[in-house]
Amino acid sequence: MNAPAASTVPPLIRMQALTKRFGAGLPVLDALSLDVAVGEFVSLIGPSGCGKSTLLRLLSGLTPASGGHITVAGRPTGETGDLAYVFQDPTLLPWLKVAENVETLLRLRRMPAAERRRRSAAALGLVRLTDKARAYPRQLSGGQRMRVSLARALALEPRLILLDEPFGALDEMTRDRIGEELLAIRERQQWTALFVTHSVAEAVFLSSRILIFAANPGRVVHDLPITLPYPRNHDTRLAPAYLGLVAEVSAKLRAVEESAGTIFTAA
Repeated sequence: MNAPAASTVPPLIRMQALTKRFGAGLPVLDALSLDVAVGEFVSLIGPSGCGKSTLLRLLSGLTPASGGHITVAGRPTGETGDLAYVFQDPTLLPWLKVAENVETLLRLRRMPAAERRRRSAAALGLVRLTDKARAYPRQLSGGQRMRVSLARALALEPRLILLDEPFGALDEMTRDRIGEELLAIRERQQWTALFVTHSVAEAVFLSSRILIFAANPGRVVHDLPITLPYPRNHDTRLAPAYLGLVAEVSAKLRAVEESAGTIFTAA
């Protein structure tokens, strides 16, 4: 019997010798070459200043590269509507109700009102905030505001979601719960994700792959597959395989951060 042919599916993201420099200092990112396959959940961890958030901005087209090439779905960044960005802060408009906030990006894309309302309602259902559709942001908890931010991204029905420490300001229990909900939504929608975090435990729980960055200049020093099966839930965090991976990734990150003289945390 002949061996099966290798997959010819192109990567969703392709970076080739990608470099970003601000001013005359060392590059924030230096000659980064990396592919991300369709459906991967990739977490980026590493010391502050190593270029994790900069990489998301390059992918989104918000920041131009200094050198190299980067494509999303085969097209240059800034030329695709296939991605959504979730920032550290929910950045909700306080004078708009929750459903209207979710529609904001759809309105900017001049989507018809009926389709905007349909997508807003569907996205709020995914994040379990249907009953808050007519509330204002000031009436929500921190976790609920972040869910609205996530719903706004999901309403775009993206192929790729960029998440820049979206749960960092939340308490541990809320962060864990939203992480579980995020994976449940991904199971239904099958998008690809790049997720910046400073929490090793969070990265291991969410990811199919973890990239550990070093700084000065920013570069990937470890590319680690996370082989825990999906779906994942609270029991996953108690499993020996999960705890072993947290210890392994923590040790590698500690070595990177100690070599740079930075402070390590595994929380």
